Amino acid sequence: MLSLRRRRIFAIAATALVLAGAAYGLGPGGATASSHREASLIAGDPAVDNTDLYAFRSPDRDGYVTFVMNFAPFSEPAGGPNYFPFATDAAYLLHIDNDGDAKEDAVFRWKFNTDDRRGNNTFLYNNGPVTTLDDENLLFRQSYTLESSFNGAPFRTRSTNTPVAPSRVGQASMPDYQKLRDQATVQLQGGWRVFAGQADDPFFLDLRVFDLLYGGDLSEVGQDTLAGYNVNSIVLEVPFKDVTLKGDVNRNPVIGAWTTTERNRVRISGSKPMLSNDRVQVSRLGNPLVNEVVVPSGLKDAFNSIPPSRDASIQQVVNRVTDPELARLLQAIYQVPAPPTPRNDLVEIYLTGITTKANGPIKADLNSQLNNADVSPNRFRPSEMLRLNLSTQISQTPNRLGVLGGDLQGFPNGRRLTDDVVDISVQAVAGAAQSGKLVDALAAGDAVDVNDNDFSGQFPYLALPNTGRGAGTITPGGTTDPSSAASPMPTDDHGDPLSPSPSVSQNALEGVGDVMTSPTAWAWMGGGLGMGALGFGMWWWMKRRRTTGTPSDPDNPFVPPAS
Repeated sequence: MLSLRRRRIFAIAATALVLAGAAYGLGPGGATASSHREASLIAGDPAVDNTDLYAFRSPDRDGYVTFVMNFAPFSEPAGGPNYFPFATDAAYLLHIDNDGDAKEDAVFRWKFNTDDRRGNNTFLYNNGPVTTLDDENLLFRQSYTLESSFNGAPFRTRSTNTPVAPSRVGQASMPDYQKLRDQATVQLQGGWRVFAGQADDPFFLDLRVFDLLYGGDLSEVGQDTLAGYNVNSIVLEVPFKDVTLKGDVNRNPVIGAWTTTERNRVRISGSKPMLSNDRVQVSRLGNPLVNEVVVPSGLKDAFNSIPPSRDASIQQVVNRVTDPELARLLQAIYQVPAPPTPRNDLVEIYLTGITTKANGPIKADLNSQLNNADVSPNRFRPSEMLRLNLSTQISQTPNRLGVLGGDLQGFPNGRRLTDDVVDISVQAVAGAAQSGKLVDALAAGDAVDVNDNDFSGQFPYLALPNTGRGAGTITPGGTTDPSSAASPMPTDDHGDPLSPSPSVSQNALEGVGDVMTSPTAWAWMGGGLGMGALGFGMWWWMKRRRTTGTPSDPDNPFVPPAS
């Protein structure tokens, strides 16, 4: 039997794997990864649950930046007959802060519509092979309106009735899914490119953390828990000038990004729910995994409802960053010495961006808005968001460990699809960012270093959605054909992708929880699964019968090379 003290350590470790960037929890009714079901209310509303945000310079288009936003975690490929639509009574938003005041300077908003032609005739998603997005056999279709606002101006419509790539039913129903994705990839005025639809979940990790931190000795690693699952993706590519301060990337190259979703304040169940003008924020995501660990369970839902401008006022949450629990747990369980506190290196990584202007321990100017020439230091406010320096050149030899691996273009300077944020974050908590050296005892990480499917070298870059029965079953055509699209991040010779904390006062977030809405009930989706599969099989059988960057300072990878 384990001692009481040791049992307590293991119990805490199982709920606090990585501070502010690499922790996973088991939500009600399903697993948790990144922000996959991180809080109780949003766990019951997967259609608007932010899972991951990525931001990176477009690898195939100079002068452009790409944002990838994912929703609907753990989408089972065989989860018909309704599959996983975007919510029509919700708004999906991407926010950009380029002057460091923790308030949006640019915001992009998506609102979705559904054309459901099934009525009382069938339960099927499609009643025959679907070869185009306007194929009459496709009975469930979605489209969206994209709006934008800059510097507080009214929203302007940029695109209407733009098609969504459907959920991937299977090879028989959608024999050429790449064609459907291509038709849902649209270029807009101003050079913008947009995509919305289903994709393979690009996040990769092993969730065996719950068995006493990978078995208590890192022996239970190496299996990608998200392999075979899909997500709903929104991808946007815009010129640098549209998101940088004063449109000047040379003087002001650093931006901060986060995503949110909004629901109607009062939701009424009905056959065709509509989006109202009275909405409330129900989900928020910047850096991966922050809400799972830094914020106590009792305030996770409230955190999902507040803007970054309120982060710095919640001192007890900030204290979780400066005195991280996980560092002490790593020392107790794995004998990895905990760096001394306060951990201002983690404050830089997650709350301010990396800059010498904040007098932090990381002596480099990388990705803080304080590095923008036209930013007023008096208006700067620490806040949680994903920060990216657009002037950092695309690495010709990308490293999955990003900045800690000597690749200044990787996480936490933005986040590429191939960045191994789990291993990066574990190393950062153990002190690698301060020392400039990786912690050898944790070098193997979770032993999941790449995604299960290859990424594409072309917009929207994501792998095609998985199909088949059960997660992890990937049929031919489920991955991007490497002969038709080279990976934007090649691999190196090793196969690495180159591409005590007091509780927070309730007064700190007083009134926030009152505006949270109730989760959506999705139990209706499971009822028709077996009948849907049976009916489609009978129809298809009858049809077949009828017709046959290297850093300048090798001891500190955060120091950029001299210009």
